[in-house]
Amino acid sequence: MTSHWHGRRVLVTGAAGFIGSHLAERLVEAGAEVRCLIHYNSLGSAGWLDASPLADQMEIVSGDIADRDSVVRAARDVEVLFHLASLIAIPYSYSAPDSYARVNIGGALNVLQAARQLDVTRVVHTSTSEVYGTARTCPMDEGHPLQGQSPYSASKIGADKMVEAFHLSFGLPVVTVRPFNTYGPRQSARAVVPTIITQCLGDGVVRLGNLTPTRDLNFVRDTVEGFVLAGQSDAAVGHTVNLGTGRETSVRELVELIGRLCEVEPLIETEEQRQRVEGSEVERLLADASLARRLLGWEPSLSLEEGLAATIAWFRENLHRYRPGHYVV
Repeated sequence: MTSHWHGRRVLVTGAAGFIGSHLAERLVEAGAEVRCLIHYNSLGSAGWLDASPLADQMEIVSGDIADRDSVVRAARDVEVLFHLASLIAIPYSYSAPDSYARVNIGGALNVLQAARQLDVTRVVHTSTSEVYGTARTCPMDEGHPLQGQSPYSASKIGADKMVEAFHLSFGLPVVTVRPFNTYGPRQSARAVVPTIITQCLGDGVVRLGNLTPTRDLNFVRDTVEGFVLAGQSDAAVGHTVNLGTGRETSVRELVELIGRLCEVEPLIETEEQRQRVEGSEVERLLADASLARRLLGWEPSLSLEEGLAATIAWFRENLHRYRPGHYVV
């Protein structure tokens, strides 16, 4: 693995975020020359990379994925482009759908046009299991129908299809990685696992919306390994690959498991403001990741219990960064 990436020039968009920062670090460790495109802000912050011990081994550039010139500048002289930059919060997409179309679809288009213009040898594009909507068949393989149950998921479907179009129309070498629910250190409190952990480590009152939806939860280290393998597997070019564990866990079961690992007995309270819009809630997600095993040689390495234990340990040390009990959209 390290020999493949040694000296290769790569770009990670969205590298300031949760998965992107872990991916950038993994690529540095593998010997790549890593450039990170982060969203410009007046504070000069590089997000999670500000605290990364490997940040001084990366080239960090500021810009905007929705600005084509920014993307072209960042992608110049790059061999492999990992595209992770997007708006991801589902509740916020209800009130700002135009932003999601502009950033997620428009941003993907900018990446694809830049990659084509600059002869990038591989684009690894980030999808999401949310594009499937509620499972019609389980486990869900890559042929499962797509359904936009939120403006967020609709924007990601649009981005995925733009990637598909550039491959079929122009022969652009692309791989679409479709992670199911990733969790781990650094994740925003807008996601369910940090929401539960921070409240269990706080006053023990866990305030949630719907408790019945089920998810296939994948530790961030395993998700990142899927991206790295997608960036080097020739067999995966032109394909979409699911990354998931094949284990289904409900939100209620997740609360109980995290409570045991935190050694607390959480009190669950449901709050109306945390409920999804009627018809928008994805009730069930469960991955068939056999294609990832076949094309990438990818397998998850940590069980849910092991991954949650590692995540809880990180949150214990970093609880001051979060506001337990505060609803984050």
